[in-house]
Amino acid sequence: MKHIVSGIQPTGSLNLGTYLGSIKNFVKLQDTYTDHHFLLFIADLHAITIPREKAFLRKTIKELSALYLAAGLKKERLSLFIQSEIEAHSQMAYLLQCFTYMGELERMTQFKEKAQKQEKGVTAGLFTYPSLMAGDILLYDAEYVPVGDDQKQHLELTRDLAERVNNRFDDFFTVPKPLIPEVGARIMSLTEPNKKMSKSDENVKSRILLLDDENIIRKRIMSAVTDSDQTIRFDKENKPGISNLMTIMSAITNQSIETIEASYKDATYQTFKQSVADVVVNELAPIKARYNALINSKELDAFLDEGAEYARKIAMKKVMKFNHKIGLGRKRK
Repeated sequence: MKHIVSGIQPTGSLNLGTYLGSIKNFVKLQDTYTDHHFLLFIADLHAITIPREKAFLRKTIKELSALYLAAGLKKERLSLFIQSEIEAHSQMAYLLQCFTYMGELERMTQFKEKAQKQEKGVTAGLFTYPSLMAGDILLYDAEYVPVGDDQKQHLELTRDLAERVNNRFDDFFTVPKPLIPEVGARIMSLTEPNKKMSKSDENVKSRILLLDDENIIRKRIMSAVTDSDQTIRFDKENKPGISNLMTIMSAITNQSIETIEASYKDATYQTFKQSVADVVVNELAPIKARYNALINSKELDAFLDEGAEYARKIAMKKVMKFNHKIGLGRKRK
């Protein structure tokens, strides 16, 4: 069985950028890669590289699980599971650390950015988590990994590690290939359109969360930072705000940027923002309704149990084979 693998950290409620750049793209990929089984996991081991409150972490793990299912993924070709429930992820992470060079980890942009935000107490887990991420992928011999622009560096390290191991142990790992969506891969902040929309941004007006009320969604889009030109055209350098709103509309409606430009060439910014708000509200309404039905249901727990069982069988088999390749443990007759 060929696999496509992706995960998300439970560090806060999902925002529109993550939905359009990752989850909605996953729905499209299921229609395109019909001979692949999709593995989605809640990356809670990644989340604890920075201190988290226990109650917050548990709540967010459950919330993200329900939102994944509510987003329209085809359940019959999906295994959804929680990373920490599959012991092989921790085991593979350590094994791959033994093949990862310090210099490679020191070059990781996300580590440097996160470490700069912490004045003290930078953990070894934060430093080595790219090895854990590589294990998340290589455990399942993933053929493809959907990634945004900010994750390409980590996937390159994963590919390097796979090739390093393969050179020593006769093509043991599948070298994964990236899947980067053409539109919607990078949704920007509504208040600072030159940086990515983030659930951790201190300015709540910078983002839209999937579970936000309609009034909040409309207010934040209407107040999104634009420019004084009042011409609706795509120009990320000179018009980042309006270009970001056009990207959001394109990612939701599947209209090309050129089509949107032509449709709104005589419109005001206010009119265009109202249209973007309508599109976003209509997109998120059924997701929120399905989420509310799932969040406290037995259906959600049963699906997570099924996903864990599927993943555990594959992952444990792979890590045991890797142990054997390396020479760990006893040789069985």
